[in-house]
Amino acid sequence: MRFFSKTRGLFDNLIGRKRATELANSARPFDAMQKYLTVGEYQVGADEHTPGGKRYTLTVYQDKAGVLHQALSPQTTDDLAPTYTRNFDKRLGRFRAFQNVKTGERYTVHEYLDNFAETVKRHVRRGENSVNIGILTDTHYKEADAVDFYGYNGLIHVKEFGYLENTGVLDFKAHLGDWMDGSDAGLVGERELIKLRDAFKSDKVPFAIIKGNHDENDKFDEHHDLQASFPPDEFEHIMWPTFYQQPAIHYVSRQHGTGYFDQGDLRLVFVNTSDIPDQRDENGKKTYDAKLTLGLREDQFEEIIEILEHSSGKRLIFMSHGNPINRKGHGAIKYNGRSLHELLVAFNQREKGHLSAAKQPAEFALHNEFDFTKVKHARVIAYFCGHRHIEDQYRINGIQYILFNCSALMGPAHALTTAYNKQWDRKIDHVSEFAGYVVNVDLKRHMIQVFGYGAASRYRLFAI
Repeated sequence: MRFFSKTRGLFDNLIGRKRATELANSARPFDAMQKYLTVGEYQVGADEHTPGGKRYTLTVYQDKAGVLHQALSPQTTDDLAPTYTRNFDKRLGRFRAFQNVKTGERYTVHEYLDNFAETVKRHVRRGENSVNIGILTDTHYKEADAVDFYGYNGLIHVKEFGYLENTGVLDFKAHLGDWMDGSDAGLVGERELIKLRDAFKSDKVPFAIIKGNHDENDKFDEHHDLQASFPPDEFEHIMWPTFYQQPAIHYVSRQHGTGYFDQGDLRLVFVNTSDIPDQRDENGKKTYDAKLTLGLREDQFEEIIEILEHSSGKRLIFMSHGNPINRKGHGAIKYNGRSLHELLVAFNQREKGHLSAAKQPAEFALHNEFDFTKVKHARVIAYFCGHRHIEDQYRINGIQYILFNCSALMGPAHALTTAYNKQWDRKIDHVSEFAGYVVNVDLKRHMIQVFGYGAASRYRLFAI
């Protein structure tokens, strides 16, 4: 990278004026520093909306490919290395948002999240049995420089969501699955999971790592008609050790993605709706496409039952990627979604009995005994999930189901974009690019408050 102490003369000035005219004619400038299109150095500050309103040196330079770049360096340091950089994107007709050189995060998003966190703090009661849960889902990270759909932005969303920890607003956080899109080659997908895991893990707040139906990389296998690109249990080997090693996460075993977290009288229970057997034919192709097949098996049900049988005195919220039932009460995943809901209803009614599932493959047969008659002062109050790329809510048998929108960018022109996200008209570098939530569960006031940022409802309220 070469920096300039002054412009290179008349030619650069003419080129800069031409670019500025084109930008002005094409659209309203995305930010105040978009106008700096001439190679050179400039002194900028609060009027240009610099980070924290501080004084910076803005360096404009052009690389060998002819791409224009901007770099921000603090004026308070002798270090010439920039803190923030960005490039001009011809697809957008403007510079991208500034990103931190070390983290890739955008300072404009940090400022937005600071304001969001202050809003949450003003509306929640802090104290016993008031718990704030950060929710992120469906980031669909993939190896693509996309400006209107899934791509590198998925990893950035995870990193920027983690910034909420610095605001002091979170007691816990969860990613509800579909971390990656699963459409890249196997080795690339493995690297993507590692990057996502490392970006999400925290030593400030406990966290849940939940598996989604895209996290087996089956989308790549489907598109290329090849044998499985992931070895067996690859997601589990990469992601779950980091999840389960936390002292605050309790579990029966570490085999199925099930576990729980307690704070006060609230218990959060994590469920894996991508509990699909890894069976392969003689050509190495999977019998079950995990992207299209969601379900739970008998062993995971056994762990869920054990957790429930030892939940006296708790108010429980379940979390998974897929919603087990829909608003009509029908099963919303292929195998045993309705059975999970019925188990939770049986828990709330203090019943004793058994689960059985007929007319489905033997791998998903259920033969589970349960006895909730000795459980005291406990109830499942809500179920959180993603997967559908929409917001929704419905209450069935006293359990409040809450669905959260995808963080992944879904441009309005794409066939896969849901009608809900088309209404947001989502665009890169705009607030609508991402989506995330803070959910306040207040057992004393008997309510759940859902605060959304980005392409999400600003506020939803549910009675417990």
